[in-house]
Amino acid sequence: MDVETVLHMKGGLGETSYAQNSSIQKKFTDGMKHVVIDAAIDAYLSETPRCFKMADLGCSSGTNALSLIGDIVNAIDERCHEKTRQVPQFMVFLNDLPGNDFNSIFISFSDFGSRLKNVRRRDEFHSVFMAGVPGSFYGRLFPSNSLHFIHSSHSLHWLSQVPPGIFNEEGKSMNSRKIYISKTSPPSIAKAYHQQFQKDFGSFLKSRSEELVSEGRMALIMSGRDTKEPCNKMTTLLWELLARSLSIMVAQGEIGGEDLELYNAPFYGPSLREIEYEVLREGSFTVEYLKIFKDKVGSGDAKKDGAALATAIRAIQESMLCHYIGREAIDRLFHIYSELLSEVMQKEEIMAVYAIVVLRRSP
Repeated sequence: MDVETVLHMKGGLGETSYAQNSSIQKKFTDGMKHVVIDAAIDAYLSETPRCFKMADLGCSSGTNALSLIGDIVNAIDERCHEKTRQVPQFMVFLNDLPGNDFNSIFISFSDFGSRLKNVRRRDEFHSVFMAGVPGSFYGRLFPSNSLHFIHSSHSLHWLSQVPPGIFNEEGKSMNSRKIYISKTSPPSIAKAYHQQFQKDFGSFLKSRSEELVSEGRMALIMSGRDTKEPCNKMTTLLWELLARSLSIMVAQGEIGGEDLELYNAPFYGPSLREIEYEVLREGSFTVEYLKIFKDKVGSGDAKKDGAALATAIRAIQESMLCHYIGREAIDRLFHIYSELLSEVMQKEEIMAVYAIVVLRRSP
């Protein structure tokens, strides 16, 4: 599977689209956005440019893409008026892989501008400009020293590829009937995933170090874990239930067994130590903030919460799963997944674990 070609959140505004099923991501981002906004203000105050240039990497689609951007613009606007400084112009670059539904973002831009005017109470919407930048953030996207601030939420846990190290010499997965690291996976599987994370995150840091100005900031939010061991229940549970859903369909003859063997998640939830190690190894950044953020998923209604979580994950996973099992099997798969999630949520809480890191570009 070519991740860069296949991976994208489900576009449009339909019932199973990412735009309609990303409230979970928004909830967790809202809980951490004060850290992101403070980092953006620090980046602005470091240089006070006439045009503040920022990028959202892995912006996806729907209203979430513009929500935090609006908060950052308003926060810098307020700080400028507190200090009687001229408010800068804002150049915002929205990046994601080429398959992303950029149109849904641009369609909502006029509403974004109206909300911005209402908050600022001044007719200055014309000072915010936007552009879409398709491409992988594991390589260069912008000219050297061209950005003051970079933000990425819910994206850096996606790897550039399925780790090659999980396959044997014949090209078969050594993680049989699993789609991610599990308790029964050979140690080589976790090692392969970690090595792929090291390679990808190192490439990400190297590229951004060339694009950010000196004293520029990055605020990154990604799925993470709060343990040293890679097989952490909070990190792996959702993958294990998805693998079980696929196994049920195989047992019932609805999909072939080879479909389960072929699908492997290009995902890795790092620990804080792993993140910090890569930052120090790359050498271009200083860590200003590094923390794990945890919160319960759901409202307490197991059946409703299971269905909502299954639909949210479908909006993320559908493009990749269709590549292997076909679009006609997707409804059935996520019906089973919803039931399994509800069963678990009746017995225990499902926790989301995120790592948030703020980096400053060293002089």
